[in-house]
Amino acid sequence: MIGILQAQDGAGMTENLQVIGRMKMSLQFIIGSSGSGKSCYAYQNIIEQAGLHPEKLFYVIVPEQFTMQTQKTLVEMSPGRGILNIDILSFERLAYRVLEEVGGDSRILLEETGKSMVLQKMVQQHGKELSYLGGQMRKAGYLDEVKSILSEFMQYDIRDSEIQEMIEDSSDRALLQMKLKDVSVLYQAFIGYLKDHYMTGEEVMDALEKALPFSKKMKNSVLLLDGYTGFTPIQMRVVGELLAVCEKVMVTVTMDATENLSTRGKPYQLFYMSRQMIHGLSELTREIETPVLLKDVGKSRFSQAPALHFLEKNIFRYRKNVYKKKQDEICMFSATSPLKEMEETARRIARLVREKDCRYGEIAVITGNLEEYGNLAKQVFTAAGIPYFIDEKHTVLMNPFVEYFRAALEMAVQDFSYESVFRYLRCGMSCVTREEADLLENYVLALGIRGFKKWDEVWVRIYRGMPPESIQRLNEIRERFADETRELALSFKGGKKTVREYCTILYEFALKSQVQQKLKHQELKFKEQGDKAMEKEYAQIYGIVMELLDNMVEILGEETVSRQDFRQLLETGLNQAKVALIPPSMDQVLVGDMERTRLKDIRALFFVGVNEGNIPKNTSGGGMLTEIDREFFKDQGIQLAPGPKELMNMQRFYLYLNMTKPRELLCLSFCQSDSQGKALSPAFLINNIREMFPEMQIRQCGEAQDSMELLELPGISLDYLLKGLAGESYRDDAVFQELYSWYLQSPEYRTLVKRLTEVSFSERPSDMIGKTVAWILYGEVSPYSATRLERFAACAFAHFLQYGLKIEERQEYEFRQVDLGNVIHQALEQFSRNLKKNRLTWRSLTDQERDQLIDTSVEETIHDYGNTILESSARNQYMILRVKRILRRTVWALQQQLKAGKYEPSRFEISFSMEEDLKASNFQLSEDERLRLRGRIDRVDRYEEDDTIYVKVIDYKSGNTALDLTSVYHGLQLQLIVYLNAALELEEKNHPGKHAEPAGMFYYHVKDPLVDGKPGDEEEEIERKLLEKLKVDGLVRAEEKILKDLDRELEAGKKSLVIPAAYNKNGSLSSRSKTASKEQFEELCAYVNDKIRENGTRILGGEMEKNPYKLKQRTACDYCSFKEICGFDEKQEGNSFRRLPAFSDEELWKKMREKGEKEDGDEVDAGTAEGH
Repeated sequence: MIGILQAQDGAGMTENLQVIGRMKMSLQFIIGSSGSGKSCYAYQNIIEQAGLHPEKLFYVIVPEQFTMQTQKTLVEMSPGRGILNIDILSFERLAYRVLEEVGGDSRILLEETGKSMVLQKMVQQHGKELSYLGGQMRKAGYLDEVKSILSEFMQYDIRDSEIQEMIEDSSDRALLQMKLKDVSVLYQAFIGYLKDHYMTGEEVMDALEKALPFSKKMKNSVLLLDGYTGFTPIQMRVVGELLAVCEKVMVTVTMDATENLSTRGKPYQLFYMSRQMIHGLSELTREIETPVLLKDVGKSRFSQAPALHFLEKNIFRYRKNVYKKKQDEICMFSATSPLKEMEETARRIARLVREKDCRYGEIAVITGNLEEYGNLAKQVFTAAGIPYFIDEKHTVLMNPFVEYFRAALEMAVQDFSYESVFRYLRCGMSCVTREEADLLENYVLALGIRGFKKWDEVWVRIYRGMPPESIQRLNEIRERFADETRELALSFKGGKKTVREYCTILYEFALKSQVQQKLKHQELKFKEQGDKAMEKEYAQIYGIVMELLDNMVEILGEETVSRQDFRQLLETGLNQAKVALIPPSMDQVLVGDMERTRLKDIRALFFVGVNEGNIPKNTSGGGMLTEIDREFFKDQGIQLAPGPKELMNMQRFYLYLNMTKPRELLCLSFCQSDSQGKALSPAFLINNIREMFPEMQIRQCGEAQDSMELLELPGISLDYLLKGLAGESYRDDAVFQELYSWYLQSPEYRTLVKRLTEVSFSERPSDMIGKTVAWILYGEVSPYSATRLERFAACAFAHFLQYGLKIEERQEYEFRQVDLGNVIHQALEQFSRNLKKNRLTWRSLTDQERDQLIDTSVEETIHDYGNTILESSARNQYMILRVKRILRRTVWALQQQLKAGKYEPSRFEISFSMEEDLKASNFQLSEDERLRLRGRIDRVDRYEEDDTIYVKVIDYKSGNTALDLTSVYHGLQLQLIVYLNAALELEEKNHPGKHAEPAGMFYYHVKDPLVDGKPGDEEEEIERKLLEKLKVDGLVRAEEKILKDLDRELEAGKKSLVIPAAYNKNGSLSSRSKTASKEQFEELCAYVNDKIRENGTRILGGEMEKNPYKLKQRTACDYCSFKEICGFDEKQEGNSFRRLPAFSDEELWKKMREKGEKEDGDEVDAGTAEGH
């Protein structure tokens, strides 16, 4: 990457080197349109001259990417297949040759990667001085923008003094002035850093210009400039020097030889760039020979292709000529999507090879959107068995080793954050396997492991649902990982270090991790698979990264930087690093970009993606300098690189050059829509060509394909086979059968197609798992919660996943809404226990005692909750205060509700799981099937009168759950009724001789509501509004005495602040009251018990159907955590919601009564039958 340009004797240009005689030599243009044979004529001329004058040196100067191809062409054309006195070079290689000969600049050449790193360092150093760029430099790609401006200024020879003048002249353009000031700061810093040590590629040309007069090798040589469309000012100066020392300079120019050469032309004309080049070069010398004008069609590329010749003569010209004959040299087709377009292209390529005796190497595919079409070409050509080469710059960033290296650095810089550690472990190059990384990730997420210190100490904590015995295995994996990364972690600790020190740490880490051996192993694997590109990438990648570290030490070694800045510098370098791709082997289809790819000697060209947006490419908004900025520079007489407008004209010229490259066939194609289905329009080029060739038909390649086309390349006809397997009409079709048999015989596709066939004929999985499996999964008397039965009623499949397969959501170390509810719940329990322990009662509790007890209860709860998560961050510390505030409000409201009536809390947190003889929790489903319910009632209040105990149950909820009788009827809300049943039975059991009756069942919503207050509101009024908001919800007995005992202030015309009841003025209960008679309570309890038996029987019967309910706007899928697993989608056949009807309260009571009467009747019938 870093090459040293220095004198052979190391002394620079010495005194005795003499300037070689500077007589002006001749310049000759070889002019002809694309395909007229300019290069061929020039090469022939050079070969002849070289043969006649073996003592003379001949140079062919071409763009860098052409050197190899040109060398090959010249060798093939020369009679003896050898070219001893002809040298093929680019401008850069010519510079190295001349500087090697004459000495001169001994500075090290700084390549693009080094340039980016130096610039990044300058940005870090001068960040505070950059008023415009300071904030922008963190954006992706912005460093490249600035680097490109600096390169442009160097290429176009704009010095800092000129930038300073421009800053003064642009005082009325504030933004441009800010940009220029910042660029000036970086330009000076950049040049200052490089001074005396390094030179850039742009400066190499400067050095060449200075060294040329001293070169003996160049004296009296003959030089050919071929393949250029124009020259930068600095290249122009070099050509000026070449004209002074060489005997003759020939230049090939692409331009219609019949046109007037003396006029400069207009920017919008096709050959404007060529005219500019002719005029620019002509000004350098007076010794201009008569140009060679190539007009003979017989010798051109299109001698056998009249339609292509017509296209070359007329495209982008202002004469409207029309080709009226039928022709097959230029064709067009459109496709429904880019994928279909590439598939059709593949079919046509295969046809050319099969029928026209074409070689793959004589075919090229170009596009204006190589990113998309390059990926499609890989996919389609691989499936079709077409060898291809994609001509693109291949970044190293996606290579697993580079990713591993970046992740290791990120880990060291961020002190082992969760993201960086698992980015590192997922690269597959550490000592931890993929499965082990998954185990670590579950643990780390659940317990919030962050920082190397935590990774380096033994883990002992266990999270909910984790098998305790797995902690030993986790520690073994953790230890291996910590050993591998300990040195890296500790070395990066502490203050700033030099770039050299950081690079050494990384180098030693790579050695210790045995990365080179791992990469070699991968390389050999790719070699066995025959994947040449990947084999070559893995062979180079270690060297590329190590060379980058060497460069960093070489260029920035002694600079002291922070960890973050070093990481940024390395990222900059890796962003620039590219893998050298294998040049195309002799027989591959070349896939490239319409501007960058240089095509040579091809028979057929496929131009794909000829749509608006791709052609012309969008040139607006490119770069830091806007078009207006560039116009301003131009007005000041300063030439810069082409702006958006010129680039549009240049694109047309490149289109012309590309479309005239094939000698037999040009095929253009476009899409009707993009990959996402968004409509696209064809580019202007399509209409231009259609107007020139009115006879040409555009073939539509849609979904319906010609059956024989499917058999041409079976590799890309898999979707047709799938449709046939899916039962569409193709199955009886001969083409389908032929395709199917081909796939079965193909070693590559056989296994896949057999599996696809099995899947397509397999039936939908059963909705039952069978009694035996259910018994194994659920157990004989497995304790069931009401929540579990509700889950089954909502969706049997979700119940099977949660309770059968026991799938759980991954535990995460974070405090969510559900955790807030749990903490408040647990703190309330703790509060009740502390109340009892301190022998206090709810009624007698003072405000001070209440607040003190709440603080103690919350702190005790938090200490035990979720591995101290609430103490782990400032946000979570705030949550502690919030819990205390909510709890104060809750206890105050519960106190007020108790004080309003005669009921006393009987017990808190009553568990009825272990009560063997409790009818409310034990159900006999059949002779050998039983179901036991488990649960914990938050609070039971009672009021005793004579032999009757009136019972109310309260369940604390942190959400907005309301009792809904329709949900109870469908089995979706059973909990409160189950608790009431159990509470009634437990009270009778604990108080023999007494009879328990329901007074009500309620949800209390734990919250701290806001109320609308007005200035001057009394405290009493505010408290009344708060109590209104905190009133319980549920169902209460519709008897005046019970209502009065629950809220003594409830009277005619009043609404209760305690229970969901209100009286009308005439003393009747308001319709908004949620009340039920004693009989209705009994019916409801009996109905719920029947529902439990029914659903319990279905569960143990093995039901697991994917049958989520839909009730009004609510569905079982709304908050289901198994959505991603079950894949339920109403749009797919066989997936539909189980729609539950909604009823009024009257209808529901009637339905429950009827069901109860029917079952009573059935029992009587059964008893009578037994009697007989």
